[in-house]
Order: sequence, then structure tokens, then C-alpha cells
Amino acid sequence: MDVLLTFTGFHDPYFKGLIDQEEQPGPILSLLAARSFDHVFLFDTPSTRKTTQETKAAISKLHPHTEVQVLEVDLDDPTNYEDIFKGLRPHLRHIVESFKSAGFFIAVASGTPQMHACWVLMTASGDIPARILHVRPARFVTKEHPLVSEIDLSSREFPTVRFQAGTICVDESEVDVDTARLQLGIVGDHPAMRRALEMGAMLAPSHSPILIFGETGTGKELFARFIHKLSGRTKETFVAVNCAAIPEDLVESLLFGHKKGAFSGAITDQAGKFDVADKGTLFLDELGELPLPAQAKLLRVLQDGLVEPIGQARPHRVDVRIVGATNRDLRKLVRQGKIREDLFYRLNVGEIRLPPLRERRSDIPLLALHILDKLNGSLRRPRRLSSEALSRLQSHSWPGNVRDLENVIERSVRLCRSDVLSADDLLITEPITYADPLDALPDPYEGFSLDEFLGSARKQMLLRALEATNGNQSRAAGLLGITPQAVHKFL
Repeated sequence: MDVLLTFTGFHDPYFKGLIDQEEQPGPILSLLAARSFDHVFLFDTPSTRKTTQETKAAISKLHPHTEVQVLEVDLDDPTNYEDIFKGLRPHLRHIVESFKSAGFFIAVASGTPQMHACWVLMTASGDIPARILHVRPARFVTKEHPLVSEIDLSSREFPTVRFQAGTICVDESEVDVDTARLQLGIVGDHPAMRRALEMGAMLAPSHSPILIFGETGTGKELFARFIHKLSGRTKETFVAVNCAAIPEDLVESLLFGHKKGAFSGAITDQAGKFDVADKGTLFLDELGELPLPAQAKLLRVLQDGLVEPIGQARPHRVDVRIVGATNRDLRKLVRQGKIREDLFYRLNVGEIRLPPLRERRSDIPLLALHILDKLNGSLRRPRRLSSEALSRLQSHSWPGNVRDLENVIERSVRLCRSDVLSADDLLITEPITYADPLDALPDPYEGFSLDEFLGSARKQMLLRALEATNGNQSRAAGLLGITPQAVHKFL
């Protein structure tokens, strides 16, 4: 017989999701959906009475073969460790005596952090022979990190055990692609994004330089950190340098360092960024802004790993992985003589292009909900997005890409008074050269016909799609998200 012990929390039995009035199962129901128990003890406090009864009713309805019992713990302060211990111990002694041959499991996803700590301490000290179960929030679930994981505190190495397809597997401690994405908050399932991630993961273990191309706001530095995490240098240093922000006369000093007295104002020795990043990764953002003299010294580092600080007679060796990034066309800059051709080919061993947000619109709802979820952690009242708001976000052009999307959501959330943001609550501002589709809508007037306006808009969109596809009806239908039969009917 398996017995589950858990406090209830304010996310039980269900809680509001990030989209409109959507409800999602709380930690306890999520756990029971992944793993069955014969008996469940719900520990109740004065502040969770209603929640506990609703959770018990939900369990009884969804899992009729599971016996549910509520145990009251009289806590005035659910953060007081001493009171939690005193409230739990009498109940635990009785449970262990009553279920002598049972396997005990404790869930630490509901209740206060102090309750979780008490469960772990009592299990580790042997007060109750139980195993700890952790239920991850859905946004942290990956192939390598499933919804429910088990920690055996009796083990010296504390291995994490996973429930997967009815079997138990031991997790490895090494950083995998999904873990790196999760830790950095890289969101996206679009094929173009998946290709970039796969290429980054394949290139990461090598020592070769990598160039990341992408518009402003596409997440080039975040992607460089992703490569760094998978490079085998994860315990070493990641150093980011914005080449466009360095005064031209200080570039060499900042990158390669200088010795005391090397020039006017050099009153002490200064280590360069290459020395700071030794054994790690140096991320050179806006690489196209480097002046030509600094490019020549950078080329030498790439060729033989030698750095020569200004004013030092002898160079010294460093072990640095270089990841460069730019939003400019480096090949064009080579033709213009602004980038050394030999440097370009030395850097461009691995080339990764990050798609702009308008080219991966299917990722916009995922990104928006991820951003909103992070913002809700700093708000007194969590906010949600209506389906209409998500549709408007998905139809926008996003000239500033992900950074632009983050700014709009944060601005809108902090200035909106309602809990659910509608399409009109989104405060989208942009340069004149770009247009929000909703800005083109006419103001209603006497004699205005909505049906005529929508019919005309439909006609224009169909004509534009046919023009863009040179009259190919199937491709035009794909662009518009309608059937080829609808396009044929229109014609």
C-alpha cells in the first residue's frame, strides 16, 4: 500500500492559468494524475479549510479508489517551524503505527516553504520512513525533467529518481539541451528556432569560434550563453562585451589589457577581457563595430591563442572560446573594407542565424505567456491574457523582436487595472515605418457597414496573397490559413 502525505495550498485543487479563465490542476491533482496512491492524508490548517475540502472532493471524484482523509494542524502562523513540528508529529506517529507495511511518500509542492523544510528534516532524521516527491510547475517540465521526481534522502549522493512510463530512471547531473534552454528561458518550437538550437548544441562542445547573426532583440546574447552552457566550460566564466559601446581609443586596452605606464593615464596594470574570460567564453556583441587595429590583434588570438597587452614585450597564452554576434551584414562590411577578410573567415567557422519574431509567429503565444509568468512573480495580483490579446500579439510585426514583446507586455500589465488583459489593453507603440494592423481600422460613422468593410478586407487580403504567390492558389491559402477551396470559390 502506498500512502501520500501533503499539506494543501492555495493552488489546490485548481488554479487560474495565464489565459483568460482557463483552470489548471494544482500540485496535488497533478501528482495523482502521474502516480496513484491507495491512501492520501491532507494536512489542513485554519487558513486552508475551504481549499482542503475542495481538494478532497476533487480527488474523490477523479480517483474514486483512493481513500482520502483530512487531518487538522492548528497553526496560527504557517511559517513557524516549531509549531509545524508540534502539529505534525502526533499525526505521523499514529499514521506510521496504523500503516506499518505501507510505503510512505511526502509531496512538497503545496503549503509554505517552512512546511516543505519541516517535511524534509523529519524525513532525513528518520521521524517518518518516507520519500520526498517534487511536482514541477508545467513550464519547467522537459524530457529530462518530468512532472514528478522522487528524492531518496537515505542515499549519500541524493540521486533524483524519475517516474517515466511506469519505470524509475536515475537522472544524470550533466547539463543537457532542454535543461540549458529551461535555465536560460529560451522559448520556442518553431522549426527555424529548433534548427538554430540544434546547430548551437552541435557546435558547442568544439573550441571553434561561432558567429550569431540576428536582428536587434532576437536574443543573441542569450543564445551565446546557451552555447556556453553546453560547451563543457559551464563552471568557468562567460564574459560579454558590447563592441559598439567601447570608445575607439580604449578598445585594445579593454580587450587585451595594458601594463602600467603603457600610455597616459595607465597608472596600474589592467587585465583585458581575454584574460578575464580565460578557460571560459568571450562574447563579442556587435562585432562589426570593432576598429581595424583591434581586428588585427583579435586575429592573432584566434590563430595561436596569444594575447599581447599594451606595453608588454611578450605575449601570453589564453584559452578562450569566442562567440561573436552582429545585426549587420559582415560580408558587405568585408567588401567595404571595414572588416578584415581573414578575420571574417577565421571567425565564421560556425554560423547561426536567429529568426526575427515575425518569421516565427507560432512562438509568440508561448513567449507571451512565459514573459507574463515571470512578471506575475513581482505582482500582488497575477494577470492573465485573453485569447483576443494573444491573437493581437501574434498578428503584430514586432520590429524590436522579443525585447519589444517583453516591453509591451510589461508596460501593459503594470498599467492595466483588470486581472485579464484584453486586446485593447495592450499598449503597443512602434516607429512610424511599422503599423499595428489594428491602427488601420476605420472609425465607425453613420451609414458604416461592418459586413461591407470585412468583405472588402477579405477581398484585399486574398488578392495580396495571390499576388505574393504568383497566383498559386494552394500557397495563397496556406498564407491566409484557409482552404484552397475557399480561394477557388473567391476567384
